[in-house]
Amino acid sequence: MKVESYTKDNYSISTDKSKLDISVIHGFLSKSYWAEDIPVEIVKNGIENSLCFGVYNGTTQVGFARVITDYTTFGYLADVFIIESERGKGLSKWLMECILAHPQLQGLRNFCLMTQDAHSLYSRYGFKNIPKPENFMAKKIEGIYKKKNIQS
Repeated sequence: MKVESYTKDNYSISTDKSKLDISVIHGFLSKSYWAEDIPVEIVKNGIENSLCFGVYNGTTQVGFARVITDYTTFGYLADVFIIESERGKGLSKWLMECILAHPQLQGLRNFCLMTQDAHSLYSRYGFKNIPKPENFMAKKIEGIYKKKNIQS
């Protein structure tokens, strides 16, 4: 897969997985409301099986997002974050623009995400509440990363 890179001022966004700082990603996700206590091995496995976008200030990673996709009909946007000290600079908006412009994500019939607190960000880019939520089903295991004997 071709690596895509975007630059703006001292910031860059890249799909090059070799640049990702697993400690930054795991550190953020393990404290997030959606992936609290996630084991590092599960983070690594998720990265390996997704199209990832790292956000960098110089060479320091300050943000991340990944898309779980078949590159044909479906994409699921997950694990989007900008670290606290870099917020308010428009990086999340720029990250969304880069994700949605990515050549391999064009023409997806379904592109979805879940959020508890960022509806205003995602709605700017065409994401809406599910029109017929009664047609949507999910299986979610609450607190899975807090349980013992996790298979990663």
